[in-house]
Amino acid sequence: MTKHFLLFITLICGLFSAQQNAYYQQFAKYKMDIDVDAANYTFQGKQSIDYTNNSPDELNVVYFNLYWNAFKPGSMMDQRVQFQGKTGDSRLNVNGISRLASIPKDQEGAQNIHWIKQNGKLLKFEIQETIMKVYLDQPMKSNSSTKFTMEWDANIPMQIRRSGRNNREGIDMTVTQWYPKIAEYDYDGWAAFDYVGREFHAPFADFDVNIKIDKNYVIGAGGTLENPSDVKGYTDSPSIKADKNDKVNWHWTAKNMLDFAWAADRDYSVESFSVLNGPKVYLVYQKSEKTKAWSELKPYITKYYQLMNAAFGDYVYPSYAFIQGGDGGMEYGMCTMVLGEAKSVESLCGLMFHEGSHSWFQQMMATNEPMYPWMDEGFTSYAEDYVMYQIFPPKEAKPNPFINSLHAYEKFTKSGLEEPAVWLGDHHDNGTAYTYSTYVKGETFLVELGYIMGEENLQKTMKEYYNQWHQKHPTDRDFIHIAQKVSGMDLKWFHHYWINTTKTIDYGIKNVQYDMTSTTITLANNSQVPMPIDFNVLLKDKTIVNYQIPLNLTRTFKTKDINGDFKSLAIWQWTQREYTFTIPYTKDQLAVLGIDFSQRLADVNQADNIVEVK
Repeated sequence: MTKHFLLFITLICGLFSAQQNAYYQQFAKYKMDIDVDAANYTFQGKQSIDYTNNSPDELNVVYFNLYWNAFKPGSMMDQRVQFQGKTGDSRLNVNGISRLASIPKDQEGAQNIHWIKQNGKLLKFEIQETIMKVYLDQPMKSNSSTKFTMEWDANIPMQIRRSGRNNREGIDMTVTQWYPKIAEYDYDGWAAFDYVGREFHAPFADFDVNIKIDKNYVIGAGGTLENPSDVKGYTDSPSIKADKNDKVNWHWTAKNMLDFAWAADRDYSVESFSVLNGPKVYLVYQKSEKTKAWSELKPYITKYYQLMNAAFGDYVYPSYAFIQGGDGGMEYGMCTMVLGEAKSVESLCGLMFHEGSHSWFQQMMATNEPMYPWMDEGFTSYAEDYVMYQIFPPKEAKPNPFINSLHAYEKFTKSGLEEPAVWLGDHHDNGTAYTYSTYVKGETFLVELGYIMGEENLQKTMKEYYNQWHQKHPTDRDFIHIAQKVSGMDLKWFHHYWINTTKTIDYGIKNVQYDMTSTTITLANNSQVPMPIDFNVLLKDKTIVNYQIPLNLTRTFKTKDINGDFKSLAIWQWTQREYTFTIPYTKDQLAVLGIDFSQRLADVNQADNIVEVK
């Protein structure tokens, strides 16, 4: 064997190894010192960031997000709200008129960068509204680290969306997406998305945050409070030591999270309890008649974490805070900001369980939300319905926990407004279309997978997804890869139809022919999305007989499901518009014939799915 041949083999092996280990993720360590002027809703900020480039690429620039620069007249967010009008987010407009257009100058959002340095050397930077592009003094080589230091000041905006001051529930400050936040860099490049109202993305990071604020304030945050005895609200007898300006320092830390968020109010109460094999939970809210439901939450939240850990993988962080923040609900690292006022415990739990489930499908399996919002909001909605169905069983029997979403999807497809889920989150032209493509189509994506490959395989897929990808940045391709490995099926076709198109499922019973010893049934595919079909027969003696018609596209076929045993019929080719089969039952034996008694198939026309035999 020649040296040249050995060298060739070594190079080939090296390339193969590089391809096999192509995944990487960046990492940052933030240290912040924040001095809050509560009376004027401003603060001065200093921070250092130890940033590690784990990519194979040399970086000559870095990008930061400056989200609060969106909250002012004429911003891109304002322009987008005006374009969408009444079809956009109702929290951003009144009767189709942008609320951003009328923010007083002193209540605009602002993040003003004084300077930024790399290893002590001043850097050139340019502000592109909510994006800051920074030109490095020294390129960052692969597998190297650098230190950024910077100073800035900020103006906390009027609360219109997520962050802000003096919201309608009377919370003084909701401080989220509030610091110059380094953007994520991965195989697709910098995630330098302008902020016009939708989702966020970031590298995992450690946080060490000092917040100096008036001594009468209580802070709720997503992290570990390192000095609870020095501040108001967290111990029975705090030893508050204010400085000459009557301010106290709150010291928070957090490990391996996407962000750090906090809120401050003079009337917050703090309650806490620990979940067995789960996090310590904090409830931070203003006690009043309108928030009395908060006092009843402990057993429901405890059960929530037990169900989530069992179904989707263990919550890895030490605590979680539910904080009355004033604008709907919005998830952050180890906390969520939610509306405090609630009509019932159940409605409050529904909100909290949705936002809390983002800890799995935004924080731990940290997909690029601006690119794949359906993987976050949709999977989170699935988890919400899954746990709510068990914690608050419906008063009237439902065929499955997701039936309301399936019915809503079926109704919306008739509106003509549907947009593909593959679209970038901020680039949907219609706010309702965004909701359905992201929340509803993302949720029903999992419902349909359970129908195609069986619920047991779906459950295994969700756990394996967690095992392989928690505290990483997965894509839809990674999820489908796991689903295919677990089920043995080809599922790429379904992913394509459901996410990349607005094509629909519509199967129906076209004809039933009764004979002396049997019944022959003809089904029709009346739309564009092919599916395997579960066909069920209810006999007059109340026995249910289950059949499965495999679809050739999956190559491997379902062997069991929630309906119990079933009989497999001949394959239905996806190009074939009709399918005929015979069952060994006569008319006087039959009560009901139907497509999918479980009602998981997202069929947009249910009227022709059932035949009552009379």
